[in-house]
Amino acid sequence: MRRNSDKDYILHVAKENDVKFIRLWFTDLLGFLKSFAITVGELEEALEEGVGFDGSAIEGFARVDESDMVAVPDPSTFALLPWRPRAGGAVARVFCDIVEPGGQPYAGDPRLVLRKNLQRAADMGFTFYVGPELEFFYFKNASSGKPEILDEGGYFDLTPLDIASDLRRETVLTLEQMGIAVAESHHEGAPSQHELDLRYTDALTMADNVMTFRLVVKEVAMKYDVYATFMPKPLFGVNGSGMHVNLSLFKGNKNAFFDKNDPMHLSVTAKRFIAGLLRHAAEITILTNQWVNSYKRLVPGYEAPGYITWAQRNRSDLIRIPAFKPRHEQSMRIEYRSPDPACNPYLAFAGLLAAGLEGIEKGYDLPPPVERNVFEMTEAERRAAGIQMLPTDLFEAIKVAENSDLLRRCLGDHVFEKYIANKKIEWETYRAQVTDYELKRYLPVL
Repeated sequence: MRRNSDKDYILHVAKENDVKFIRLWFTDLLGFLKSFAITVGELEEALEEGVGFDGSAIEGFARVDESDMVAVPDPSTFALLPWRPRAGGAVARVFCDIVEPGGQPYAGDPRLVLRKNLQRAADMGFTFYVGPELEFFYFKNASSGKPEILDEGGYFDLTPLDIASDLRRETVLTLEQMGIAVAESHHEGAPSQHELDLRYTDALTMADNVMTFRLVVKEVAMKYDVYATFMPKPLFGVNGSGMHVNLSLFKGNKNAFFDKNDPMHLSVTAKRFIAGLLRHAAEITILTNQWVNSYKRLVPGYEAPGYITWAQRNRSDLIRIPAFKPRHEQSMRIEYRSPDPACNPYLAFAGLLAAGLEGIEKGYDLPPPVERNVFEMTEAERRAAGIQMLPTDLFEAIKVAENSDLLRRCLGDHVFEKYIANKKIEWETYRAQVTDYELKRYLPVL
């Protein structure tokens, strides 16, 4: 199934590093990392034929009566796990594509969903690059079930207020050992909140990198009896955690979003891509913000977008155009600000790309930018400007998504139907809960 040169290289690397176990990684429909291990003696056959497993227990995978699946390793993703002991043999990982026993790509594989959308871009002559900025919280050991912050630090604070700087440092070094480049790291705005920005790369590699990133952050934290979480809004009254995603399309070595003659340096392609994102933003929100808790972050006052607008520098908008660096056309990009770091990155990147390409293919016109703070405008002013809102909760996101032709085409029938069904179950379970808020507010008076 793979070129002999790929296979020979991986076998050589495994032997040189005394690898004893290889973890085969893939994700379920919701973006949870799944894994099973093989010994190095099975690696050659795995690279040639894949490894069978039971898919019936994996969310969004096969039914019980069609449970056989095959995980086919992608040799380009082979990497050692730095946090595993080397004594007695190293441990490596490799991401897998999921296929059916006959070799047909499995329609429920999130990696396949992204691949298909990337192929659509390639057919139009584009390569899709992304650079996410991932925020997260460090809490004291979560055995109590309640989040306890480590510090009272704020945006860009340094020690002693930022006591987790060593955790970030070790995380960056671990990621770099695995070939994942980190552009920047710092304390974020909320107490015990942090951010690491991954350096731009192609979208499929980045989706793999985000999955690896989330595990590495947690593994490093666990060494120090600290719990790291990507929950979008774990604390009331402070900012939640976002995953701003920087997007660009390239044609060969040329940035397709750049036009030196435009006042904002935005090409027609870029403007239509932005227009596509704006028009379909509500439909893809179920991918970029997939949990009930995601919508606790998208409220006014906490630096997260709630309205479907764009601007060059205004940070209250859904889409921001970062300041252009003179003589650096490669840096021209779009920043999409609603996603959170708990999404399935394969599906989220696929949705963003599908929406943008729709704008290019259909020649959408870009509405004027909104340079005012949208949250400070009156409802009448927003209505007069034609400004619409993102879904305000998961139920609303489901209703918009299930009627979206674009989303169905992006995901394919299998993933679309399974995903919507899963989100409906999550919403019904959530709305039946009696929360602490309700007990504190109503029990003493009702």
